[in-house]
Amino acid sequence: MTQFAPPLQTVSTGLVVAIVGFFSSFPIVLQGLAAMGASPAQAASGLMMAAIAMGLTAIVLSLWYRQPISVAWSTPGAALLAVSATPALGFAEATGAFLCAGALTVLAGLWRPLGRLAAAIPTTLAQAMLGGVLLPLCILPFQAAAELPAQALPVILTWFIAGRINRLFAVPAAVVSAALVVVLNAGDASVTPARWLAAPVWTTPSFSLASTIGIAIPLFIVTMATQNIPGIAVMRSFGYTPAPGRLFSSVGGASLLSAPFGAPATCLAAITAAMCSNEDSHPDPAQRYWSAIMSGVFYGVFGIFAVAITGFASHADPLLMGTLTGVALIGVLANSIFAALEVPAEREAAMLTFAITASGISVFGLGAAVWGLLVGGLAYLVSTRIR
Repeated sequence: MTQFAPPLQTVSTGLVVAIVGFFSSFPIVLQGLAAMGASPAQAASGLMMAAIAMGLTAIVLSLWYRQPISVAWSTPGAALLAVSATPALGFAEATGAFLCAGALTVLAGLWRPLGRLAAAIPTTLAQAMLGGVLLPLCILPFQAAAELPAQALPVILTWFIAGRINRLFAVPAAVVSAALVVVLNAGDASVTPARWLAAPVWTTPSFSLASTIGIAIPLFIVTMATQNIPGIAVMRSFGYTPAPGRLFSSVGGASLLSAPFGAPATCLAAITAAMCSNEDSHPDPAQRYWSAIMSGVFYGVFGIFAVAITGFASHADPLLMGTLTGVALIGVLANSIFAALEVPAEREAAMLTFAITASGISVFGLGAAVWGLLVGGLAYLVSTRIR
């Protein structure tokens, strides 16, 4: 008999998953949207719709398959946006790129050759590209520590100490620390948000070849390689075997629906998928899907208050927000570099990809991530042919 009430243990697990998933990476999403030219209202809308999209998608998919299908926004994708140049037509062109990336994800689920092509990109190169994207962001906390020590150092120390106690709560603890820093540095000025409830803001998309090649395709690749495909692998490691193509198309469809409201990319989760799928979620594997459902509910609640979060964040020094972004990504950077260098025969190609991506160059309108993957891919093909 199907149970229609979530076990209490899965409610608490869902809350923890949502806190970790949202508060560990929302500064990265805000940085990415700001780099794309989003106004404060558009950024609040993007954060809100990203949270609601992943929440609703997790609820629907988990109920449909009766499996713990955890959904997230693309943190690596947001990091990619944060180091990319603002499109010529501003945020309207960025939303067009978000739509293209979502369409590619849907197509990857429906058309197997594209899905196989995305999966065929060497893991070492995909991780090297991600590492190159993350490196400039992970440097920010230490630049802030030199230029703004009174604000940045408490956040860095909080993140480090909390991480020694429980790594999952290191970044949420740093967020709390940053909030206290903002309040203490505000003096007599009010940091209370003007509004508490968010409202969606429609941005009519604009399309260009430059943004498709420079933003949409890298966003699709990094999201598939570091979120969607690993997310499937995590679920399989716990004995859950949903059809990958349908899941890819579902999260891609959610991206299409939320992109005009500013959300960059909805995808399968990896870390929080493990939290929903293991024995701590619930002793009975058949009941663990409720953890993913409840996390979706809490994501939606957090999304409704996104305008208050962005309003409060607007009072923070940009270097302080950069500090939060950097500490949230250091662990991801370490894992990506490790994975990039794991295969000795592919290290040279991976390092070329990493170095070119981290350089931030733009040639012929194509960003560093595209050139890094192209040059690294060419070096990979040459080296494998020689062997």
